[in-house]
Amino acid sequence: MPSHPFQASKQEECHLLYSTSSSLVPVPALKHSKMGRGAQPSAPLLLFSLGLVLLYFTAGSTVRLAEAQKTWCIAKPSASNEILAQNLDYACSQVSCAVIQKGGPCYYPDSLVSRAAVAMNLYYAYSGRHAWNCYFNNSALVVQSDPSYGSCTYY
Repeated sequence: MPSHPFQASKQEECHLLYSTSSSLVPVPALKHSKMGRGAQPSAPLLLFSLGLVLLYFTAGSTVRLAEAQKTWCIAKPSASNEILAQNLDYACSQVSCAVIQKGGPCYYPDSLVSRAAVAMNLYYAYSGRHAWNCYFNNSALVVQSDPSYGSCTYY
């Protein structure tokens, strides 16, 4: 009897059912482990395992450092006016878009792509700066360079 359900002894045989026949054909069992009973894992395997454990515990701090870097959400220049108008309407229904109203610091340049970018970023920042909050039907980009200009500050 094998010591493990997935480890067969050399004396045991497996039977395969041939697909076009109903007869059983005996075949030698496969040995699934190169380590015999009572054998210890090798030093390289132990070091590799230790490295994986250390990587697991240190990767979290690396990810947190990357997340601390500020990002902004802007409209793709190639986005259609129809999609940008929908994005503008949606974002401004969720956050205050006073900065892009006439007389606001982000009104100029008076273009749909510019106003949509500001509104989309306001929504992105308000929602926690998660990548999924900057999707907008694949018409937006997350950038690491501050897109602020003149008196218009992207938050």
